Formats: sequence, structure tokens, C-alpha cells
Amino acid sequence: MIKTLAKSIREYKKPSILSPIFVSIEVILECLMPLVIMEFIAKISPTGVNGAEGVEMRTILVYGGILIAMAILSLITGMLSGRFAARASAGFAKNLRKDMYYAIQDYSFANIDRFSTSSLVTRQTTDVTNVQMAYMMIIRVAIRCPLMLIFSLAMAFSVNVTISWVFLALVPVLATVLVVVIFKTHPIFEKVFHKYDNMNRSVREDIKGIRVVKSFVREDFEKKKFEAASEDVCKDFTLAERIMAINGPVMQFCIWLSFLLIFLLAALLTARNPANPVGEEQLTVLIMYASQILSAVMQLSMVIVMIIIARTSAERIVAVLNEKSNIVSPENAVKEVKDGDIVFDNVSFKYSANAEKFALSGVNLHIKSGQTIGILGGTGASKSTLVNLIPRLYDTTEGAVYVGGVNVKDYDLEALRNKVAMVLQKNVLFSGTIKDNLRWGKEDATDDEMLRVCKLACADDFIQAFPKKYDTYIEQGGTNVSGGQKQRLCIARALLKDPKVLILDDSTSAVDTKTDAMIRKSFREEIPNVTKIIIAQRVSSVQDADQIIVMEGGKIDAIGTHEELLANNPIYQEVYYSQNKIGNANAAEEAKGGEAHE
Repeated sequence: MIKTLAKSIREYKKPSILSPIFVSIEVILECLMPLVIMEFIAKISPTGVNGAEGVEMRTILVYGGILIAMAILSLITGMLSGRFAARASAGFAKNLRKDMYYAIQDYSFANIDRFSTSSLVTRQTTDVTNVQMAYMMIIRVAIRCPLMLIFSLAMAFSVNVTISWVFLALVPVLATVLVVVIFKTHPIFEKVFHKYDNMNRSVREDIKGIRVVKSFVREDFEKKKFEAASEDVCKDFTLAERIMAINGPVMQFCIWLSFLLIFLLAALLTARNPANPVGEEQLTVLIMYASQILSAVMQLSMVIVMIIIARTSAERIVAVLNEKSNIVSPENAVKEVKDGDIVFDNVSFKYSANAEKFALSGVNLHIKSGQTIGILGGTGASKSTLVNLIPRLYDTTEGAVYVGGVNVKDYDLEALRNKVAMVLQKNVLFSGTIKDNLRWGKEDATDDEMLRVCKLACADDFIQAFPKKYDTYIEQGGTNVSGGQKQRLCIARALLKDPKVLILDDSTSAVDTKTDAMIRKSFREEIPNVTKIIIAQRVSSVQDADQIIVMEGGKIDAIGTHEELLANNPIYQEVYYSQNKIGNANAAEEAKGGEAHE
């Protein structure tokens, strides 16, 4: 885990090294200052100040100057350490987010299925922030505290060995408390971050579906659902914070106990050996070292608590970084798609190796380049699954898919997907102008190219009606355009790729039948050489296709023209007659009547 995270430090190695160096200098100076103060106190006496004023004043000035210089130098090194730590941790967090984002962009659909959207958002935000804070503490406070503890103990023993054993006696007590806190809180934080994901999922769904919530007057229900998720997170955090809160009182108790024991031992030692009493300068310095030692332990406990929280976050981040796409371009990949010829050779597919049932079974299919193919089937018939295999969004479990006579696994992914344009079932537009969204299909598309594809997709008419036309700003998710307008923009965006294969996955469902017919007509006339695969719920959207595929239960039930299927396939007949409001029985009677008349 540490090795994986360390790769994201990169250009911030220098500040990551400089921060502990400067904090080490700061600690050394802070540990030396009490010794200078002890020597300073020992050299000053009331008689010296009154009697030999010149000598004593010179001593005061010398030692005062040394102490001021050390304090200023300690301040400067501390500030530099903090500055470098802030720069290193913020840069580390930036690289982590970047690396995670890039990793997600390379995921296949199968990889994405393993993580929820809300979980990925939480990992990019809350988890990275936790790791950033922990890293800043590690390169600064986690270096400072052990050094302060070691140097202060060493200095304390050099002043008075007997009294210094007080510190060593208290350190195991504090260490025991820390160990208990670590083992008690880590499982809680592991659990709470999963609940964070659920809470974020609730927020995301509610905001995304706010129109549905309002139309069904379900605001109170959503509020209660969010409140329950939030309360669940709150309970776990409260429990963890309650356990961690033990640290503070224990530390304070140990600090005051150490002061008490120092004074007690000093009194006992002085009483036993009046000739060699524990001087006030020694007491002053030992109390200063006691404060430094116990303060270092207290800060170290805070670091450990932060690391406990960050450990769970780090594991979640590493899971994203280590998730490798199972779909990659092969060596010596084919980078040119010859045409839109598509072959499914005994293809079977399931979404998980552990799945009991295949989503697709024994699919054999040949689509000639330039054909228009319609696909019909009920919900769960695996229509989308079938077409997702063409641009290799998923890999087949058994069998092979060929495009342009080449196995899709042999193509360079970018080359294949640039020539297999797909308008997904869930149309997505991004915040930006219409031109910005269209140029997702082709980054350097000219205005004439965009105009052409928008006319093909019957989108130009409504775009021209906007005051700013193609410079009209699209809100996030395309909320300021209708469903049909959104679909037509997405179709135009796909056409800009100049594809060999165009797949419309139920992408005209929100378009009226007249516009749907116009789109299909423009496809026939303007892009005859492009293979067009249209998944639809309406028979009218596919009835003029060269071939229509009827799917049922992950298998191809029938293939044929509209007339052939209407005559021979019960599934197609049922869909057709139900949509045209003609019962099967009435249709049969009409057919018989027609025969009798003849």
C-alpha cells in the first residue's frame, strides 16, 4: 500500500525531504534551549546582580542574546518545515486525485461495475483529504515527536538521572492507551467509510432525481432517508471520537502527575543529601523537558489517530489505483478498421466469473457492412449487452466478435472505438456549449461539420431556435434541453466521429415518430456505407431495417425482415400488434376474411 501511494509523491520529493530536515533542526534547538537556561540560572545570583552589576549584566546580555538567536532560528526552521510540509502534502493529494482519475478513465465497464459512483467520489474527495492530512503529519509531526521524545529524555538524564526515570515510567502507560485506541477505532473507521458511500449515494440520487422527487411529492421521504444515513454515520464517528477522546485526559493526567513526581523526588533527594540538593535550575529544566516529552507523546497520539483514519482511506484509494483494466490494447494492435462488417462467432457472455447464468448464450450473427439492423426484445433480453461487445466495452466470455474481419481483441482500443460510435441508453451531455458537447465526437470539428451532423440527426432546427444557436450553454446533465433534444445532440456527437459502425441503443425513445422517421431517412441517404444498429422499443423505428433481430432471454430468437417476422415470429407479432392496437385474434380474422374475399 505504501509503495503504491509513494508513486504519487513524484515532483514533491524535495519538499517531502526538506520538511523533516528543518523540523529536526527545530527540535535540536528546542532541546538545547533548556540547557542554556539552566546554565544561565546557575550563573546568576541575587548578590551578583546587585554587587557586580557590570559582570552580571554582561552575562544576562550574552545568554539572552544566545536564547533569542536560538528562538528565532527555531521559529524560522519551524516555519520552513511547515511550508514544505504543506506544499508536499497538497501536491501529493493533487497527484493522488490525478492518478485515481486517470486510472478510472482507463477502466473497462467491468471495472466500473465493481465501484459505485458515490464510492469513487468519496475516494476522490474525503479519502484523499484524510491521506493528505496524515502525510503532512507524517513528514512533520511524526518526525518531530519521536526526535523530541528521544532528545528530551537524553537531556533530562544528563541533568538528573534519578528524576528522569519518571518519564520512562509514564511513557509505557501512554503507549498502552494508544495501542488500545488504535485497535478499537480502526474497525469502526473501516465500517464508517462504507456508510459514507451510502450517504453520498443517497445525496447523489436525490439531487439527480430532484424533479421526480418533487413530482411525486416525496421530499419528506427523501429527507428521512438522508437523515437515517447521516445518523448512521454520526453514530459510528461519535463512537470512534469517544474512544479517541480518552487520549486527552490521560495525557493531561500524566503531565500533572510528572510535575508532582518531579517535585516529590526532588524534595526526597534534597532531604536525603542536603549537601547536594536539587537546585532550582535543575527543577526548572526538568519541568521544561517533562512538558516537551509529554507534549511530544500527546502530539504523536494525534498523529497515530490521524493515521488510523487515513489507513482506511488509503486502502480505498489503493484499491482504485491497483484496479487494472481487464480490457487493454494488445501488442502490435491493428489500428485501422477496414469496414463495418460484424460477426458474432458462438458468443456467450456473463458479467462476472461467479455469475450462475450467462447474459448472452450461443450468439451467431453476421451483419454486412452498410446494413441497417434493428434489435427488438423485452426488458432483460440482453440487447444492450450484445452491442456493448462490438466496441469491446466488455470482453466475451466465450466465442469471438469480429469487426471489419478482425477480432476486436486484436484492435487498438482507441482505433476501434473511434470507428464504432455508440449512443448509449442513458444519454449524457456535459456542462458547456452545444459546440463543446459536439466536439466530444471530433475535437477539431469545423462549424460546417457540426452543422452537417446536426442536420442528419434532425437537431439543427431546434438549435437554430436558441438565441445563441450553437453557442447555447448546456447545463450539467443537459437539464435545459428536452429528452428528445438531448438524444438528437448525442446522435450528432456520435456521427462526428465518422464511424464505420453506428449503434443507437434505444436512443430515439424520446423523439416523436415523425422525427424518428426523418433521422432514419437521412441515415439511409447520407451514410449508406455505415453499418447502423438500432435498438428500439417501437417497431416503427426498425421495420424498414435490412434485418431485424428478435432477442429473448439472452438468445437470438429470430432474424428476418419486418414482413418475415410478422408472418412467422410470435414475439414480433405480439409487439407489433400491441403497438398498433390490433389484437392477434382480430388480425387473424381479418386475414381469413381477406382470403375468403379473394
